[in-house]
Amino acid sequence: MTKAKATAGMQRLRARTRAHLDVIYGERAPGLVKPVIEAMRFADDIAEPVPYQNYWDESDCWMITYATSIHESGQPGLTTLQAFCDRYLADIVNGLHILPFYPYSSDDGFAVIDYCAVNEAAGNWDNIRSLADNYRLMADLVINHVSSRSAWFQNFISRKGPGKDYFKETSPDEDLSMVVRPRSTPLRTEVETVDGKRWVWCTFGPDQIDLDFGNPEVLLRFVEIIRFYLENGIRVLRLDAVAFLWKEPGTTSLHDQRTHEIIKLLRTLIDFYDPSVMLITETNVPNRDNLTYFGNSNEAHAIYNFSLPPLLIHTLLTGDCRHLKTWMMSMPPARGGTTYFNFIASHDGVGMRPVDGLLSEAERSQLLETLVGFGGKISLRTGPDGAAHPYEVNISLIDALAGTESGRDEFQLERFICAHAIMLALEGIPGIYIHSLLGTTNDYEGLARTGQYRSINRHTWEQDEIVALLDDPESMQSAILTRLGHLIRLRRAQKAFHPGAVQFTLQLGLQTFGIWRQSTDRRQDVFSISNVSREHQSLALANINLVSTDSWWDLISGERIDAGQTMLELRPYQTVWLTNK
Repeated sequence: MTKAKATAGMQRLRARTRAHLDVIYGERAPGLVKPVIEAMRFADDIAEPVPYQNYWDESDCWMITYATSIHESGQPGLTTLQAFCDRYLADIVNGLHILPFYPYSSDDGFAVIDYCAVNEAAGNWDNIRSLADNYRLMADLVINHVSSRSAWFQNFISRKGPGKDYFKETSPDEDLSMVVRPRSTPLRTEVETVDGKRWVWCTFGPDQIDLDFGNPEVLLRFVEIIRFYLENGIRVLRLDAVAFLWKEPGTTSLHDQRTHEIIKLLRTLIDFYDPSVMLITETNVPNRDNLTYFGNSNEAHAIYNFSLPPLLIHTLLTGDCRHLKTWMMSMPPARGGTTYFNFIASHDGVGMRPVDGLLSEAERSQLLETLVGFGGKISLRTGPDGAAHPYEVNISLIDALAGTESGRDEFQLERFICAHAIMLALEGIPGIYIHSLLGTTNDYEGLARTGQYRSINRHTWEQDEIVALLDDPESMQSAILTRLGHLIRLRRAQKAFHPGAVQFTLQLGLQTFGIWRQSTDRRQDVFSISNVSREHQSLALANINLVSTDSWWDLISGERIDAGQTMLELRPYQTVWLTNK
């Protein structure tokens, strides 16, 4: 690269950084451009990245897991995890989202004590780099808050730096009634410091103290942390709870323009550093708000598709795909350089806010009642009206699909596989929770031990126990991993399942959900068709509009569509992936 191009690239980076900082910090922006860029320690030969590039394809599939989800005595969690992945998952997933692996004080990692250290039970940075040699690693940037035991907050109490001015303060008489938050604990926490009593903002609870990005030093610290993660092999950054980042009394303190601009700034810095690094926003909010985090293809590379889990579960519990279809038809195709991150289970619960405006109150209530009947627990949040509202249902996915609204039945496994077959066929990149791959049921012992509802779906397997189950062809765990593995391998080989391939929602009635995917080169079509009910379904092939001159077969079963065949027969919860290539 010529020096002129390198200089032009740096000039462009400075100009774009300044533009972002103008929105965030106004008149303070000019003095911040240099320190922000220096915090990323760019090479001398940077060039402006090519816009709208997709650094992902149909082969991408992530597994979501804690570093310690599988325990082996005497071994750090990351060592055990890598050995397990290499043995069972190497040809299934190529990416790992390792949930917070830092020292923490609560919330299973999301109250971070030290962003630049690895929790002793998990291992060390050598373990992280070793995993990064074989898998694309996603790490959480817990950007909204830190642990009350962090050095920053202890310095806040001692009134010294760094940390003295890092936290969002409030006062007892400040009106915060409009603030939207996902918890029922008090928003303000009283803290005794060396120079008196202070009140700090705690969106998620008293051990998770909110940072104040109105102080540019806080932003600089996180830019430094990002650079450190990239140096240690992290290729995807998940911005945890980022929607709450900028707080203003008298407002909802949600989705502030400056929050969006901070994401745009981080995107610019990362694109100039390495355009293949991804930013993913974790915004568990109504669908219309979630979509705004794409920006104009200049914010998140991917957004979590939070409406998918509750809508898909609702579909399979009712045998009616009306709302799932309506939502699918309303979703805009992701533009170049962006995609959806699809999931149907995670370390958190099944969010209820993402179906605001998508399900009626009666349907939401029935969904909650059904899931509680299958052993789920309801987590509440306090709304602006001061009342408690359901925020999420805490339950394992296999238990959430134990039956229908009529109760438990014999189709639990088929319903569970159907859910994944639908998710794997959708536009976007799939992420599968480790406890879905392993068929883990509700962990009531973990719930009793911690008293936290989310523990019901955060089980830790003993390695010997799970290996024995996976090696037993008669076990449910073996059956689930075998069948999900089959689906994922098929998906990874189909160009029609590229995250950006064409997607069209089919109209096949209420009990049959279907989409058409077509590869970007138009050489392959895949019709993903699922019976979402417990009743046998007969579907006229004429309604699918298969091209009669092509030869069609089901990728999943290998069965061909015979010449002259007019009907497609689907067993309860069966999915077919009909293809012509």
